[in-house]
Amino acid sequence: MWNGPESPYQELPGLPPAVDLATPRILSALIEPRAALAALNQACKQLPNPALLINLIPLLEAQSSSEIENIVTTRDELFRAANLEELSQISPAAREALRYRAALRAGFESILDRPLTARTAAHVCSEILGREVQVRSGTGTYIGNARTQKRIYTPPEGKGVLESKLSDWEKFIHQSEELDPLIVMALAHYQFEAIHPFSDGNGRTGRILNLLALKELSLLDMPVLYLSGYLVRHKNDYYRLLSAVTAEQKWEEWLVYMFKAVEQTAKWTLQLIEELLELQENFEQKIREYDSSLPAADLTKLAFTQPYLRASTVMDYCGVSRPTATKRLKSLATAGVLTSEKMGRNTIYLNQSLLQLVFSTSVD
Repeated sequence: MWNGPESPYQELPGLPPAVDLATPRILSALIEPRAALAALNQACKQLPNPALLINLIPLLEAQSSSEIENIVTTRDELFRAANLEELSQISPAAREALRYRAALRAGFESILDRPLTARTAAHVCSEILGREVQVRSGTGTYIGNARTQKRIYTPPEGKGVLESKLSDWEKFIHQSEELDPLIVMALAHYQFEAIHPFSDGNGRTGRILNLLALKELSLLDMPVLYLSGYLVRHKNDYYRLLSAVTAEQKWEEWLVYMFKAVEQTAKWTLQLIEELLELQENFEQKIREYDSSLPAADLTKLAFTQPYLRASTVMDYCGVSRPTATKRLKSLATAGVLTSEKMGRNTIYLNQSLLQLVFSTSVD
């Protein structure tokens, strides 16, 4: 039983909860997100250049998931840092968001050859924070209102208690074949947030675990669901519904919210794929029309995988000399598909059509 926000939730029940998880509302709310996820997974398999999404979506996810924790950076700063690797010149917030992207990639790589476990969670959290993380053993951890500092929730305490609850969380993910995988993901997300096993980084870790769970449960093969984009736009509901599960066992409302998040972001990504493919086609066609001797397909693939380009980028990708790489970039700028910009002593070239699309889009 929960005894209120001041007391550690030592009796946090395990999963699944003792409620009906097959109500008409839950079953009805499952239909659209499952269909949207299936369509997205199929579309990703047919992409001629999967790196396009794999490089793009995790950066957006990193920005929004970090923003939920009030770590705010702009998309432009984040994309520049990720593509140009000027790490000494970026803000602490952008640096943290880049660590989130690295953590997402590390998490995906880790579950390719071993199951999603509590160890995976610790590894992901360590990548996010940039230091080794272990299950907390001290007392005094609580979740409070950032503005008023009022205590909202106090998670369980004691390393043994936390490790036991994480073990149960892990077993639930892998031993719940009777439940729809989206229900498993949503329940597991609440449970991880409620356990709050680490001293810091739990929220961001939990949102990465959502995407790993979709992979683990065979719903989505690539990390291309911009789930935090929905959560940050509906941040108040996110925290309100988490609290309502704790205080009132309102699981149905929580599940429906998470299903809607999956549905909206899957549909958003599908629409983005259509727009990106059209942009790519137009980009390549303009290159061919300008100079048929240029390797249009290769340059297009590069510009959509890395929208901030230097001569060295083209040199490495195309295996050409610096003069040739520079000449090609200048040709693309003249053709109107790239724009040039001075950065210190160097010139960088931007795929503005891609960046304009990415910077202007958002999940409803």
